[in-house]
Amino acid sequence: MAVDINPATRAVSTGTEVYTREVCARLGAAAPDLRWRFYASRPHAGLGVDVMVLPLPRLWSQVRLPLALALARPDLLFVPAHALPFAWPGKALTVVHDLAFERHPGAYTSGERAYLRLSTRWAALRCPLLIAVSESTKADLVNLYGVKPERVRVVPLGVSAPQAEPAPAARLAEMGLTGSFVLQVGRVEARKNQLAALAAVEKLEGVMLVVAGPERDPAIASRLRESSRCRVLGTVDQPTLELLYKQAEAVIVPSLYEGFGLPVLEAMARGKVVVAAKASSLPEVGGEAALYFPESADSEQIAKVLGAALGDKALRSKLTRAARARAARYTWDSTAAGVAAVIKEVLV
Repeated sequence: MAVDINPATRAVSTGTEVYTREVCARLGAAAPDLRWRFYASRPHAGLGVDVMVLPLPRLWSQVRLPLALALARPDLLFVPAHALPFAWPGKALTVVHDLAFERHPGAYTSGERAYLRLSTRWAALRCPLLIAVSESTKADLVNLYGVKPERVRVVPLGVSAPQAEPAPAARLAEMGLTGSFVLQVGRVEARKNQLAALAAVEKLEGVMLVVAGPERDPAIASRLRESSRCRVLGTVDQPTLELLYKQAEAVIVPSLYEGFGLPVLEAMARGKVVVAAKASSLPEVGGEAALYFPESADSEQIAKVLGAALGDKALRSKLTRAARARAARYTWDSTAAGVAAVIKEVLV
């Protein structure tokens, strides 16, 4: 089996990079009867598998990878989080993480939208089966792309134990954090809805909003920084992120759309109180272990829910227990086993 592990070698890890790394590291154990070969454009330590590195700075998945596959002639190509090569004529299976570019096209450039639409439609045409990371994403494939429901297999993501010890508490003061705060983890962009979260926080006393993640939209990042009630940290290292999770009073996920909502799961695994938008996959992942506000909620409504999460001790204790229990259901071993089962289904 050939596997495109290239996303796992990127310097910045968001949901798709984490997914690729965690699933690929477990495929051998999930299906030891299959022979696996992993391909990437650059080396990366700590992937847990042997990788065939095929350097090419641009168009790697569409040029360099198909050339290697033409020589290796694998029974199937599995693409966990990348575009399928147009030039690969053999069996293929890919994972559809979301259709955000259709639901929120303004968050993408015209070139990005065109490429994502073309590559996703090509995958829907080419693959006998598709893997979706949630029922919400499956519904998008059915409703937006006309994919027959019986061709989609839902395999949820997993969650990892913390990968590092929290940084020393003194790091908080270095970042300008001296009091209570609510944490939001993810890219700074319109779809993540950080401005709505800030508007709600500004209606509450004694709490700040901390945003940790790459800044995709500089204008939104600038507007967040204008508020004395917000700290925009950009991408942080893992020890710092673990410290932020540890010290946060709650984690807010105000996204208008998520294919799966890994930040919800990561927060629950750490026993955090989660407040999320009732949108796309977020309620599917959080279940009864999180508090929700309507997708169309204004700042007053969000502030009311967030205020309850911060101020009700009995509710907080209940949510903490429920969060850990729910997160325990989601493991990367289960994800890898589910993916391996679909791969074998395609091979038949």
